Amino acid sequence: MSLLHLCFYSSYTLSSLGLAFHRTHLISALLCLESMMLSMYLALSIWPVENQTASPTLIPILMLTFSACEAGTGLAMLVASTRTHGSDHLHSLNLLQC
Repeated sequence: MSLLHLCFYSSYTLSSLGLAFHRTHLISALLCLESMMLSMYLALSIWPVENQTASPTLIPILMLTFSACEAGTGLAMLVASTRTHGSDHLHSLNLLQC
């Protein structure tokens, strides 16, 4: 395994562990999701260069587009939950109440 692969795998793993274990604030969960998407984007961008194939530029751009949509939706949910509940703590959000 090359150093580049180890870097991508470790960044994705650390982001998913951060998402799993640090669930106090919604903003920390969103940051972990964004770092996961960033590591996936970088891995998809570097992959054709490593394999010396024709560069499929559509896949990383599509991933970046979905990542931007996810970030916008997450920030909108953060603002809405902060306005209604007064904080962004995840334990104060009850999914059973509507």
